[in-house]
Amino acid sequence: MTMTVIWTGMAVISVLCSLFTGQGAAVASAAVEGASAAVQLSLSIAGMLCLWSGVMEVMEQSGLAAKLSKLLGPVLRLLFPQQAGDQAVMERISANVSANLLGLGNAATPLGLEAARHMARKSHGVASDGLCMLVVCNTASLQLIPTTVASVRAAAGSQTPFDILPAVWLASALSVGTGVLACKLLARLWRS
Repeated sequence: MTMTVIWTGMAVISVLCSLFTGQGAAVASAAVEGASAAVQLSLSIAGMLCLWSGVMEVMEQSGLAAKLSKLLGPVLRLLFPQQAGDQAVMERISANVSANLLGLGNAATPLGLEAARHMARKSHGVASDGLCMLVVCNTASLQLIPTTVASVRAAAGSQTPFDILPAVWLASALSVGTGVLACKLLARLWRS
């Protein structure tokens, strides 16, 4: 609700300023161009999301997702020791991490929410260490293939939308590492 008020206020102030300065036609033209660009960008992102969501579905159907889950298992058991015995939760966490690795934040979100629902059932209304870790890992999300960012860059006219890979790898590794360390440290401090 607050963001609605802020955005509406900004739009109203912009229109009033444009009318006061005599730039109403320029603002109207920019609004129409912006709406057109937004539709084009949305279609481009939707296409890329459909592609990678399809890839994720093929991975699940072919059993590759299960193999990736087994590959991620040792790391996830270290990050989520309380949930290590719950196969259903670990599969959902693994699917969430896999989707994030492919840069599919929109596909990862429902998987993360599903894992969080299962984890919250056992925490009795209090966020457990594992649930906090899931939120951190999902939010920071280590990405190998930043599909959403690449699709935005391609829609904006970039000839090499994936040339940002080294920067994305470094930034996402640092953010996940920092988040995990902070989560582990705060979990220990909270227990003290």
